[in-house]
Amino acid sequence: MAFNGKWETVSQDGYEEFCKLIGIPDDVISKGRDFKLVTEVIQNGDDFTWIQFYPNNHVVTNKFTVGKESDMETVGGKKFKGIVSMDGGKLAISFPKYHHTSEISGGKLVETSTVTGASGPVVFVRTSKKI
Repeated sequence: MAFNGKWETVSQDGYEEFCKLIGIPDDVISKGRDFKLVTEVIQNGDDFTWIQFYPNNHVVTNKFTVGKESDMETVGGKKFKGIVSMDGGKLAISFPKYHHTSEISGGKLVETSTVTGASGPVVFVRTSKKI
Protein backbone atom coordinates (compact mmCIF):
# COMPACT_ATOMS: atom_id res chain seq x y z
CA MET A 1 0.00 0.00 0.00
CA ALA A 2 3.04 2.24 -0.43
CA PHE A 3 1.37 4.31 -3.17
CA ASN A 4 -1.66 5.34 -1.04
CA GLY A 5 -2.08 9.07 -0.46
CA LYS A 6 -1.89 12.47 -2.11
CA TRP A 7 1.31 13.54 -3.82
CA GLU A 8 2.40 16.97 -5.07
CA THR A 9 5.01 17.60 -7.77
CA VAL A 10 8.36 18.87 -6.50
CA SER A 11 10.39 18.50 -9.71
CA GLN A 12 10.03 17.68 -13.40
CA ASP A 13 12.95 16.78 -15.64
CA GLY A 14 12.52 16.54 -19.43
CA TYR A 15 8.96 17.87 -19.27
CA GLU A 16 8.84 20.17 -22.29
CA GLU A 17 10.59 17.94 -24.82
CA PHE A 18 8.52 14.93 -23.74
CA CYS A 19 5.22 16.82 -23.99
CA LYS A 20 6.04 18.12 -27.45
CA LEU A 21 6.87 14.63 -28.70
CA ILE A 22 3.55 13.19 -27.49
CA GLY A 23 1.58 16.03 -29.08
CA ILE A 24 0.60 18.25 -26.15
CA PRO A 25 -0.16 21.80 -27.45
CA ASP A 26 2.32 24.58 -26.57
CA ASP A 27 -0.22 26.56 -24.51
CA VAL A 28 -0.94 23.48 -22.35
CA ILE A 29 2.79 22.80 -21.95
CA SER A 30 3.27 26.40 -20.81
CA LYS A 31 0.50 26.13 -18.18
CA GLY A 32 1.87 22.85 -16.85
CA ARG A 33 5.53 23.82 -16.73
CA ASP A 34 5.46 25.15 -13.14
CA PHE A 35 2.13 23.64 -12.09
CA LYS A 36 2.19 21.61 -8.87
CA LEU A 37 0.30 18.57 -10.15
CA VAL A 38 -1.49 16.65 -7.41
CA THR A 39 -1.81 12.89 -7.75
CA GLU A 40 -4.13 10.96 -5.47
CA VAL A 41 -3.64 7.21 -5.27
CA ILE A 42 -6.03 4.81 -3.59
CA GLN A 43 -4.48 1.36 -3.37
CA ASN A 44 -6.23 -1.73 -2.06
CA GLY A 45 -3.93 -4.67 -2.72
CA ASP A 46 -3.62 -4.93 -6.51
CA ASP A 47 -6.57 -2.58 -7.13
CA PHE A 48 -5.74 1.08 -7.80
CA THR A 49 -7.56 4.34 -8.41
CA TRP A 50 -5.06 6.87 -9.79
CA ILE A 51 -6.34 10.46 -10.01
CA GLN A 52 -4.31 13.36 -11.41
CA PHE A 53 -5.39 16.99 -11.06
CA TYR A 54 -4.05 19.14 -13.94
CA PRO A 55 -4.34 22.88 -14.76
CA ASN A 56 -7.75 24.28 -15.77
CA ASN A 57 -9.56 21.77 -13.54
CA HIS A 58 -8.65 18.91 -15.89
CA VAL A 59 -8.82 15.62 -13.97
CA VAL A 60 -7.76 12.19 -15.25
CA THR A 61 -8.89 9.13 -13.28
CA ASN A 62 -7.66 5.63 -14.10
CA LYS A 63 -8.90 2.57 -12.21
CA PHE A 64 -6.98 -0.64 -12.72
CA THR A 65 -6.04 -4.00 -11.25
CA VAL A 66 -2.43 -5.08 -11.63
CA GLY A 67 -2.15 -7.82 -14.25
CA LYS A 68 -5.63 -7.30 -15.74
CA GLU A 69 -6.67 -5.38 -18.83
CA SER A 70 -8.25 -2.05 -17.88
CA ASP A 71 -9.81 0.92 -19.65
CA MET A 72 -7.33 3.78 -19.35
CA GLU A 73 -7.07 7.42 -20.43
CA THR A 74 -4.06 9.57 -21.33
CA VAL A 75 -3.57 13.17 -20.19
CA GLY A 76 -4.64 14.20 -23.69
CA GLY A 77 -7.95 12.36 -23.31
CA LYS A 78 -7.18 9.35 -25.53
CA LYS A 79 -8.88 6.20 -24.27
CA PHE A 80 -7.15 2.83 -24.60
CA LYS A 81 -6.93 -0.61 -23.01
CA GLY A 82 -3.80 -1.49 -21.12
CA ILE A 83 -2.36 -3.86 -18.57
CA VAL A 84 -0.45 -2.46 -15.61
CA SER A 85 2.27 -4.76 -14.31
CA MET A 86 4.17 -4.63 -11.03
CA ASP A 87 7.75 -5.77 -10.67
CA GLY A 88 9.67 -5.17 -7.46
CA GLY A 89 7.25 -2.48 -6.29
CA LYS A 90 7.39 -0.59 -9.62
CA LEU A 91 4.19 -0.17 -11.64
CA ALA A 92 4.58 -0.16 -15.44
CA ILE A 93 2.28 0.37 -18.42
CA SER A 94 2.69 1.14 -22.10
CA PHE A 95 0.54 4.09 -23.17
CA PRO A 96 -0.14 4.56 -26.92
CA LYS A 97 2.87 6.87 -27.42
CA TYR A 98 5.13 6.18 -24.42
CA HIS A 99 6.10 3.78 -21.63
CA HIS A 100 5.39 4.82 -18.03
CA THR A 101 6.61 3.55 -14.65
CA SER A 102 5.76 4.65 -11.11
CA GLU A 103 7.58 3.76 -7.93
CA ILE A 104 8.12 4.95 -4.38
CA SER A 105 11.77 5.85 -3.88
CA GLY A 106 13.14 7.60 -0.80
CA GLY A 107 9.57 8.29 0.37
CA LYS A 108 8.70 10.07 -2.90
CA LEU A 109 6.54 9.11 -5.86
CA VAL A 110 8.79 8.91 -8.93
CA GLU A 111 7.07 8.68 -12.31
CA THR A 112 9.20 8.04 -15.38
CA SER A 113 7.84 8.27 -18.92
CA THR A 114 9.90 7.40 -21.99
CA VAL A 115 9.03 8.26 -25.59
CA THR A 116 11.19 7.58 -28.63
CA GLY A 117 11.77 10.58 -30.87
CA ALA A 118 13.72 11.01 -34.11
CA SER A 119 16.95 11.57 -32.16
CA GLY A 120 16.35 8.72 -29.70
CA PRO A 121 14.55 8.26 -26.40
CA VAL A 122 13.35 11.22 -24.36
CA VAL A 123 12.80 10.63 -20.65
CA PHE A 124 10.48 12.68 -18.45
CA VAL A 125 10.79 12.21 -14.68
CA ARG A 126 8.25 13.72 -12.29
CA THR A 127 9.03 13.48 -8.57
CA SER A 128 6.31 14.17 -5.99
CA LYS A 129 6.22 14.46 -2.21
CA LYS A 130 3.43 13.17 0.01
CA ILE A 131 1.07 15.90 1.24
